[in-house]
Amino acid sequence: MMANRSRRLKKKLHIEEFKELGFTLSWSFSEGTDAATLDNVVDQFIREAVVPNGLAYEGSGYLNWQGLVCTQKLGNCTEEHRKIVTDWLNNHGLKDVKASQLVDIWWDELVF
Repeated sequence: MMANRSRRLKKKLHIEEFKELGFTLSWSFSEGTDAATLDNVVDQFIREAVVPNGLAYEGSGYLNWQGLVCTQKLGNCTEEHRKIVTDWLNNHGLKDVKASQLVDIWWDELVF
């Protein structure tokens, strides 16, 4: 049975019209990649693929990275965002690039 929730409560709960979609992302660097190269590539990724498209990335790693991509403001990522991000990673020689389907970033179980 659905509860009759106020607009304010739905916004606080990030449900219905306030649901936010994003996607999980993972990739790998080649064995032996030095720390300076790792830092430069990740910084370049943020500057060129994430920020200009109104996205945010939360993640970590060393040779193997995983994280979450969502929009900087309230909103939803699109299939186009997934393509932009994965194409950028693939075009810069990163390996095992995987992006999940779009998921509710507040309520779905995130799988990397």
